[in-house]
Amino acid sequence: MEVAADAGAYEEMLRVVEACAARIRWRLRPQSKRRLLNDILVLCTGLRPVILMDYGGTMPQLQDNLCSLLHHARQEASILNPLRVMVINDMLYVIHVKGLAEHVSPNARSQHQLAFVDLEKSCCKLLANTEKNETMMELLSIQDRFSATFSTLIIEANVKPGAADVECSVISIPDTTSLIIDLTAFLESTRIALPSLNGWLLGYPITYLFRNETAEAATKNLSNHSLHIYRIFVVRHLHSDAKQSEEELLSFSVPCDMSAKREEEPWARSFLAHMNEKLERCSHVWESVRLEVEVFQSQSGVIVL
Repeated sequence: MEVAADAGAYEEMLRVVEACAARIRWRLRPQSKRRLLNDILVLCTGLRPVILMDYGGTMPQLQDNLCSLLHHARQEASILNPLRVMVINDMLYVIHVKGLAEHVSPNARSQHQLAFVDLEKSCCKLLANTEKNETMMELLSIQDRFSATFSTLIIEANVKPGAADVECSVISIPDTTSLIIDLTAFLESTRIALPSLNGWLLGYPITYLFRNETAEAATKNLSNHSLHIYRIFVVRHLHSDAKQSEEELLSFSVPCDMSAKREEEPWARSFLAHMNEKLERCSHVWESVRLEVEVFQSQSGVIVL
């Protein structure tokens, strides 16, 4: 996804979002407001295509507040035009339509292949997406549905994925298009667990693979492992005297026995290189990206998927 708007436009967009949140009387805690502003900036600058709204309130009020915020803020900041609220079951996401269309495209999936941790077996195993596995094949089928759906949305909005020199600020999503994209039906006839889908949607290089009926066993199996927690941090370019600070971009876990080399694992190095490529496209907004790895000692029953 190309990012061509200047840094000042993004700063103005953040001011608009903050003002609109106050206008609709969304009472966010300071930490949640900071996270929301950072997440929206991350989406608009192409660092991530999807963020999970696991803060800021509970459904259905959270959905109402998000839609109201985007409705008002888009009238003053066109950079926000490609953002939508996505619903899957009881989970709420904010997405960048063009960014997600590129993320779910067959081309992107072949270039940045996802690895899986099979949690349905007591001895967890790292699988490539070329291996035969019934649960994995179901996830790949859902990926194809996402690809078809978002390709259609892009065509309807006259936005071509991968087109060069396209500014986020000039992407035109028709006003008649609802702010809400409900994809709950995608999982109605499947057995795949939502956390498995989330790992892919949220841009992790590795996702845990299990079905709804094996969730209890999957939690138990994962709880038997110590985990490496991988955290990606980014630093913004600040064009003022404000003190620079790191913001967490995303985090995910991998069993220690499958990531003994920590940040030197081939998939970890590839993932960090990919994140650096994204950052270079918006280097006028973001200054640096850093990977940190820490150990979490699991205890039975503690981990909730």
